[in-house]
Amino acid sequence: MEPCAVVSCHVERPLDDRCWSLFSALQRRAPGGFRIAALMRPPERGEDQERWLTRAREAAARGPLGHHAHFVSADHARPATSGPEHGELVRRESAWLRGHGLEAGFFCGGGWYVDEEIAVAVADAGYVDCTATAFRPAYLERGAARLEVAEPAWLSLDGGRRLLELPATHSLGMAVRAALDPAPLPSVVHVYFHDTDLLSTVRRLALELALRMIARRRPPSDLERLARDAARTAPTESFTEAASPL
Repeated sequence: MEPCAVVSCHVERPLDDRCWSLFSALQRRAPGGFRIAALMRPPERGEDQERWLTRAREAAARGPLGHHAHFVSADHARPATSGPEHGELVRRESAWLRGHGLEAGFFCGGGWYVDEEIAVAVADAGYVDCTATAFRPAYLERGAARLEVAEPAWLSLDGGRRLLELPATHSLGMAVRAALDPAPLPSVVHVYFHDTDLLSTVRRLALELALRMIARRRPPSDLERLARDAARTAPTESFTEAASPL
């Protein structure tokens, strides 16, 4: 894979007018030349589906579109226990997106949650997955269900399936520190942030500065181009190993 950097946003409040306005403006500005991917939480029952669809189509016109699943509720991403209902949620929501003409190409589990049933549902939906991280998020205890992958990889699943994984390498804070640190960056940098981060002027400006500085050290790309490159060249590892980090 060629060295590059990509950026994705977990759009958790797509119907919050302030969050959406800030995210839309950031996508249009494309700091550092990045086409920012919108990984959007689908609407819950009672939320305005038509307004959600309009905004998803707007985001898809500006950058890659993805599916961000919250397994408990709009405000509660990570489930306390595993169960088949989580994979069923992914299948139901992905079918709803397709049924409304949206071609979401990417997936990220809320709270970085994943199990093999979810991974199979993600693969069956034709998604490229972005649920893995190259680090343990500080709020997750050791042993919490998650994926850890250092670089883009194919994950082998039961039944002969494979799932292409594009792990996040830097949170917003990590990206700011990396931008100011002369230490080498990973070959592939994947910065993620949340739409709610943009509500803070300090965090919003820090993100834009970090992206512009990272773009000087890694060619700006996007999830779609990275996925095409990784599909050809990424190594394969087992889902079980990636889901059992030390």
